[in-house]
Parts: sequence; C-alpha cells; structure tokens
Amino acid sequence: MSDPARDDIALLIGRTHRLDAADMADWDVRSDPSAVSAVRADVSRKLAEWGLTEESFITELILSELVTNAIRHAAGPIRVRLIRDRALICEVSDHSSTAPHLRQAATTDEGGRGLFLVAQFADRWGTRYTDDGKVIWTEQALAASPPPPHVRRGA
Repeated sequence: MSDPARDDIALLIGRTHRLDAADMADWDVRSDPSAVSAVRADVSRKLAEWGLTEESFITELILSELVTNAIRHAAGPIRVRLIRDRALICEVSDHSSTAPHLRQAATTDEGGRGLFLVAQFADRWGTRYTDDGKVIWTEQALAASPPPPHVRRGA
C-alpha cells in the first residue's frame, strides 16, 4: 500500500481567457554574458510600451539573474518571454533539465545570489519542465489599473 503523503501530485493550469499577442513579447538570447545588457534594454523598452515603467527596475534585475544563470549553467538556445496579464510573468527557457537551487551564498562568495534575489523580488517563481528543457518563471503583481484597450468589460 502506498503512503498517501508520498503520492505524486498533478497540477492542471488553464486560462479562462485568451491573451492578445500585444500582451506578450519574446526573443532569443545569445549564450554570451554580454547579451544580458541587451535583455535589460529590451525589457525596459517593452515595459515602457506597456506603461509599466514602475516595474522596470525589478523586472530587469529578475531577468538579468535568470538569463545569467541560463548562460552559465544551461545548454542550448535561451529564450525570454514576458506576459502582461493580471500579473507580469517573466519566463526564461533553456535546453537543460537541471533544476535551479536556491542557496545561501557566503559573505565572501562573489556569486550565488541570483535566485535569492529573484525569490526576494518576485511574488512567486518556479520551474516548469518541457520536452526539451525547462522554463524558469516569475510572477509580479501589477497595480490595479484599467484593462488594456483591446479588453472590454461587461456588455
């Protein structure tokens, strides 16, 4: 007889509404540390376009850390995706199935604080595995604001 506490758990996630293409942005990232500054610039431009300049600093920091980790520890193409919905979702995908681990860096360590910073600044974060690797995602709450112009409420 199996131990109920050790049974696998499945989580089904679904959307009740469709996202407009204008609420998503994605791009490929070169597997080179110099590409991180371009990611920050791209994110800053997209958030300004969406009217989310207040979220820019934290979002740039989060994506800088996630992209840097992907460059250092993962294989294959790296892709960044932003989704503007009820929250701002940031995703970094790569072709490695190795899970990231949150760790406590020693005060003398020069690195090792990336995921700690992500965990401090994102409301939620996690890993989703795909057929060809993984996606590290973060979620940041957005201040209550009117819906984008393409969304109509009520009838």
